[in-house]
Amino acid sequence: MTQISDATIVQAGKPAGTLSRTALAATVGTTIEWYDFQIYGLAAALVFNSQFFPNFDPLAGTLLSFATFAVGFLARPIGAIIFGHMGDRIGRKSTLIATFLLTGVATLLVGCLPNYNAIGIFAPILLVLLRLIQGIGLGGEWGGAVLVMTESEAQTRRGLLGSLPQLGSPAGLVIATLIFAATTAILGTEQFAAWGWRLPFLLSLVLVLVGAFARFSMPESQAFSQAKRTNAIAAFPLAETLRTQWREVLLAGGLFLVTSGGFYVYVTFMVAYGSTNLGLSRELMLNGVLVFAITELLIIVPVCAFSDRIGRRPVFMGSAIFTILFAFPLFWLVNTKITSLVFLGMAIGGISNGILFGIMGSFGPELFKTSVRYTGASLGYQLSAALGGGLTPLIATALVKWADGNYWPAPAWLAGLALVSLIAAIVAPETRSRSLSEEIG
Repeated sequence: MTQISDATIVQAGKPAGTLSRTALAATVGTTIEWYDFQIYGLAAALVFNSQFFPNFDPLAGTLLSFATFAVGFLARPIGAIIFGHMGDRIGRKSTLIATFLLTGVATLLVGCLPNYNAIGIFAPILLVLLRLIQGIGLGGEWGGAVLVMTESEAQTRRGLLGSLPQLGSPAGLVIATLIFAATTAILGTEQFAAWGWRLPFLLSLVLVLVGAFARFSMPESQAFSQAKRTNAIAAFPLAETLRTQWREVLLAGGLFLVTSGGFYVYVTFMVAYGSTNLGLSRELMLNGVLVFAITELLIIVPVCAFSDRIGRRPVFMGSAIFTILFAFPLFWLVNTKITSLVFLGMAIGGISNGILFGIMGSFGPELFKTSVRYTGASLGYQLSAALGGGLTPLIATALVKWADGNYWPAPAWLAGLALVSLIAAIVAPETRSRSLSEEIG
């Protein structure tokens, strides 16, 4: 295995501040993309049942809302294939701009969509279509964002650099939750449910303009530029990935399973569970999500920087084990209905999930060679998102209903996801010292 040092791949004459500019563009862009995706999840938990499925009882309407939520995740592997091909053939930068604009436009149109009372069955059909487009865009976003950072010149700091785009998920969630909470507080519950929920979606227009400006000024990644100069570009990245690195795709999918599914236990299922099953206020549960996201934001960078010293596997495995052990205590804390304990449970969950998700910003890309890195890393992540992320709120809600309202299937599901990821981490190689500027064996 090739050992790396920063000095071996720094390009002569590289402009000062290029890496900082890239980091800003990648992090701001992923934050906005995740904002777009997260506001849909919050709306699905809070208002879509009445807006688009009014003829069903509240629980059935919630299940249908979560079904449309899941559609976006099922579309994400499609986005990984489409944009993975573009990213490995054309370049990371141009692909990132395309995914960003696609997701932003779809989000904006959700805010303009007439509800069921206005256009009948066409309302949920169009909602599903826009969610599909959102999912396709986000399916190609993550791979490019982490690659422009991990394929930079600072190879011994990949854990730190790869964690920066990972900040986009909790940051987008913080912004989405604050905007939802502020809109509800200003307009009141009735006005928010009637039309105020559209405002967070319409705000996407401003955010898209800001993010697009940042990304147009972003340079191409070093590893891809080097591969292009040496003509080391795959003709059909998906075919080559499945032929030469299918094991790594499965490993990446297994590693990501707990971050994909676990995240939506905390931020989507828990909101619906707390407000519907426990009778807690919507504001309390949204504040709990905010606590989760803030603690996740705070933990990602320092722990991922630490992984540059001791490796990806020990950090990931430790947090996966903790998630298994904490799954039931999380629900015990929330079930007390005591605000401070609800917040404590969500904060601890944010720390655990933040470590797992942050590490994957470097661990995932490091499993793959340059010619198929965009496709392979994206496909592994998005397959886990489709299986574990999008279906988790639906499965957890259905299991709780099957158990006559008993909560135990939800933490059991979370622990099961973490167990699969732990096994994948045990099987996976340590990748901290791999060079991403050369082909890996």
